[in-house]
Amino acid sequence: MTIEVKKCTLADLHILQELSYETFNDTFKHQNSLDNMQAYLERAFNLNQLEKELSNRFSQFFFIFLNQELAGYLKVNTSGAQTEEMGEESLEIERIYIKKTFQKHGLGKYLLNKAMEIAIERSVKKLWLGVWDKNENAIAFYKKMGFVQTGAHSFYMGDEEQTDFIMILTLR
Repeated sequence: MTIEVKKCTLADLHILQELSYETFNDTFKHQNSLDNMQAYLERAFNLNQLEKELSNRFSQFFFIFLNQELAGYLKVNTSGAQTEEMGEESLEIERIYIKKTFQKHGLGKYLLNKAMEIAIERSVKKLWLGVWDKNENAIAFYKKMGFVQTGAHSFYMGDEEQTDFIMILTLR
C-alpha cells in the first residue's frame, strides 16, 4: 500500500472541485435535503470560490493518493483564512474528506498527521476544527486523536442552521 500526499495548485482546480462535490455529497446527502445540499455545493465549491481559496497564501490544499489513485484531500488555514478568529498561533483543519471507497484505510489519520506536521513547522500551538454535531464518526475519530470539544458555532447548509462543535488539539 503506497500513500502519497501532493500539494494542490491552481492547475488542480477542476479536479479539486469534482473531488469536493463527490466527497461532501457522499458524506452528508443522507442527512440533508436535496435543495440545501445543492445550495451549499454551489456556494462552497464553485470554481471562483475554490480558485480564491487556492490562491490565498494562508490556505493550503493537499491531495492524498492510495496506490496512485486520488483518494481525498485536506485543507488547512492559518491567520486570516481561518473560519473563526483563533489567533496567529492556531492552524485550522477546515476539510478532511476521503472518498467512500478509500475510507477505513487510515487516510484520514494520515492527513491529520500532515496537518500536525504543518503546524509544527509553523510553530503553531494548537490545531482546531469544526465538525457537525451529527457526524458521530468524525467526532469519535477526532476525540481518539486527542481533540477536545471547546465550543460550537453555526454552520449553514443552504437555509438550514446547523451546529458544528469546535474541537482543539493543543500541541506540545
